[in-house]
Formats: sequence, C-alpha cells, structure tokens
Amino acid sequence: MSTGVNGQSAATGLREVVAGARRVVVKIGSSSLTTPDGGLATDRIAALVDELAQVRERGAEVVLVSSGAIAAGLAPLGLSSRPRALALQQAAASVGQGLLVHHYQQHFARHAITTGQVLLTVDDVIRRGSYRNAHQTISALLDLGVVPVVNENDTVATSEIRFGDNDRLAALVAHLVHADLLVLLSDVDALYDGPPSREGTRRITDVRSAADLEGVEIGSVGSAVGTGGMVTKVEAAQISTGAGIPVVLTSADQAGPALAGAEVGTLFHATGRRRPIRQLWLAHATEGKGSLVLDAGAVRAVVERGASLLAAGVTGVEGAFVAGDPIDLVGPEGNVVARGLVNFDAGEIPGLLGRSTSELKEVFGDAYDRALVHRDDLVLVAGVPAHLT
Repeated sequence: MSTGVNGQSAATGLREVVAGARRVVVKIGSSSLTTPDGGLATDRIAALVDELAQVRERGAEVVLVSSGAIAAGLAPLGLSSRPRALALQQAAASVGQGLLVHHYQQHFARHAITTGQVLLTVDDVIRRGSYRNAHQTISALLDLGVVPVVNENDTVATSEIRFGDNDRLAALVAHLVHADLLVLLSDVDALYDGPPSREGTRRITDVRSAADLEGVEIGSVGSAVGTGGMVTKVEAAQISTGAGIPVVLTSADQAGPALAGAEVGTLFHATGRRRPIRQLWLAHATEGKGSLVLDAGAVRAVVERGASLLAAGVTGVEGAFVAGDPIDLVGPEGNVVARGLVNFDAGEIPGLLGRSTSELKEVFGDAYDRALVHRDDLVLVAGVPAHLT
C-alpha cells in the first residue's frame, strides 16, 4: 500500500484539484519520448496525444511542454549520445525540433486538434515586454482551440541564458498561462523516499510543505538523452506550488489516470500565491554570478521593508559580473539573504559604495540615479523568515 510521508495510508478516491483543472500544463521528458538509440518513439507520442485529447474532450485546455528536440536529432546526425558542446546541441535541436513537432501535428490531427509550436528563451519569460508577448501568443492559441507545444529555443539559447531543463520551463509556463495544474511526466512513476529500486522504499503520495521532504533521498542524475532528474522535478514543483499551482509528478504511462485525478504518482499541493515570474526565475532557476556585501541596515531595508538595494548600504563586491546578471546579496555574517539583477558592472561598483543616490547623480550623472538592485528585480531566498517573504 502506498503511503504519505507521515506514514498514513493514502486516501482513496478522486483528486478533485486535478480532475477539476480547466487549464493544464503537461511536461514530458526526453526519456519518455525516445528510444535508447536516440530516435523518436512514435508509439509513445501517439499514446500521450490520445490522453491529452481526452483532457480536451472534457472541456479543459492543454499546453504541452515537450522535451526531446535534441534527443530526436541525435540519430539523424549519427550521434550516439547527447553532445557536450553547445554548438552540437543546437545543431541536434535544429534537426530534431522539426521531427518532433511533425509527429505531434500528425497525431493530434487524428483527433481534429491543431497544434502550434512555441519556442521560448529565458528572456521571453522574464523581460516584461517579451513576457507579455509570450502570454498573449499562447492565450490566443488556446482561445482558438489550438494545443501549444512549447520547448526551449535550444537552437539560439546560450549556456548563460538557458532554463537549464524543461522541468523549470514547464513551471514558469504554468505561471505564464495562469494554469490550474502542472503535470510532470517522466520515466519514474512518483517521488519515493529513497531509490525506487531499494527494498522498503515507499512512494510519497502527497507533499504539502517542504517539511514533507525532510529526510527524502532525491537522486540528481537524469537520463542519457535528457538534462533533468528528480532534483529538477522537485525544484519545478516548488516553483509551481509556490505560485499557487498544484503539481502531479508521475510516469508517462500513467498520464491518463493522473490527468483524470486518480491517486497515482505524487501530488504536490499548492503552498503559496501567484508571484511575478521574474521573481520565480530568480529564486529557482539562476545562480549568482557574484555578490554584494550589505551592512546590517541594508539587510533590514531589503528583507523587512522590501526596499531596493542602494549603494550606500553596500560594503563590498565580489566576483566578475555585468549589468543584468543575477547576483547574491550577502549579509555581514556571510549569509545570502536575496538574489537580484544588478544594474551595474562589477568594475563600476567599488567607486559607488557608501554614496547616496543623490550624490551619485551629482558626481557621475543621471545614469547613476538608480539602485544597484531594484526591488522589482529582487527576491528573498531560503533562510529568510517566512513572514518576511
């Protein structure tokens, strides 16, 4: 019998939050769509499409976030495994994306459903103008009865501006389209409290808070053709649930029961409210390129009052970064309190420290009449008291 993390038996019946979802984002991983040699498993694509068509028939809207473009391009290019070189990954994506979308078009057409390809980069979901355009495009497709098929634009994305994996992309897309539910499909049927192959390991049926994951062993290795693993799926679930969107994590062969609300896989319950997508991306999908050291007053201003970070409250700068990079904001004791997008290059900042904004404007000109990190481009990180987030 499957159990929750608290050891109680899982209740039987329908997951109403799943069955009642009217707009659903479904993400499927590369390993669930491809054969061991890297080719597309067309029978799996057909089976997934049949299940998504059932969701459409009950009146819900579907957005599909599909991995598999790079994996699908391996065999046609004579590559035996996912290349490490970014240029080769982009080449494989260029070949594979067309193959992948073609198969989706064919199989959805069996159900008289039209698909539309949407390729996104990080900029498309974090920059205000691009975010609005992406939202309007996907909304228009849904209004027209089209199933958007979303993937990262691997042919142009660089290592510095990538989502990193489609699990995070799916969580951000779920927020972008105001989804009621996110379903993450892979080759693992649920989250377990340890390696699924180990005797005595139990399936976790429900996760209601971070406390439910304490002591859970989460592996980090993905498949040979993908980039993710259970770690990225749990992170994606935290992004989504933190924005008020529940998540079901299960295997592709259980997609039908999962989407119908059956108690399969693991249900991550919503824990927060909708937040600006830029803050979700900063908190969960970036690494600091450097850091600014804050004095105690600046920490209080950023954490307690939600203020922008001004040069007057910064005592040091570390790392090499340029304007627009994500950086960590560090307190006097060395603890990271926030992450944000910096407005100046690292080399410019030492000459600004300790000065008021008005003084900076007077000495350096109007271009310096701004915060080092604006409050709209800043998010508190783990370890900050919950009532301050």
